[in-house]
Parts: sequence; structure tokens; C-alpha cells
Amino acid sequence: MGFSIGNAALRLVSGAFILNSGIGKLHLEQEHAAGLQAAAARVIPPAGTLEPDKFGKLLSASEIGIGTLILLPFVPTRLAGLVLGMFSGGLVATYLKSPGMTKEDGILPIPAGTAMAKDFWLAGIAVALFFRRRRQ
Repeated sequence: MGFSIGNAALRLVSGAFILNSGIGKLHLEQEHAAGLQAAAARVIPPAGTLEPDKFGKLLSASEIGIGTLILLPFVPTRLAGLVLGMFSGGLVATYLKSPGMTKEDGILPIPAGTAMAKDFWLAGIAVALFFRRRRQ
């Protein structure tokens, strides 16, 4: 397994983005945590059973862990892609199930949905990492 600048770039941008997002959620206001929890509960109903403060802490810790895993060079690229794929799949599902984010087609974003629709790029990075060619 050799070093690949392409894989390193994909892991750096996605891992750093997710890690920063998790760090930014370390001290969420209860109202913000409750809003994120409501969105998550559309995709994962048990998330709605937690207290908003606890949900916010778990979300922050999860994002920090996922971002760190993706950034660690000794974690196999395929594993990093798999973890990123599961994470981004949840984000994409949240976008698709959030009312008022898409045009009538249910996929293309309206201006208010663009911030959530950008999570598709994480899914694309996950696919690239998971299905990368090995050097021979």
C-alpha cells in the first residue's frame, strides 16, 4: 500500500471538515441541538428520544471521531471511505427528508437547501476512497 496524493487530499478535506464541524458543536445551545436532533430524527427515529443536550454531545463526539478516523494515515483508505460513506449517507438522507429543501423533483435544492445539499460531495469522496484502485 503506497502513499497517494489523491487519497491524501480527499481524506484531508473531508476529515478536516467533519472534525471542525464536530469541534464547533462541542458547546451547542440547547435550541440548536434540538433543531439538529429534529432533523436527525427524520432519518433515525430513536435520535428523537434523547435529551437535546445529550444528543448534541453525542453528535459532536461522533463527528470528532469520524473526522479523526478519516485523517489518521494508518487507517486503511477503504475503511475511511466506508465510514465516510455511512456518515454522508445519513446527511444526504436528512437533506432528502427535510421539508422545504428541494425543488418539486425532490432532489435539486432550492436556495435554502443548498447548505444541506452540499453533503453529496462527501458521499462522492466516500465512493472514491472506497473504490480506489490499488497500485500493482
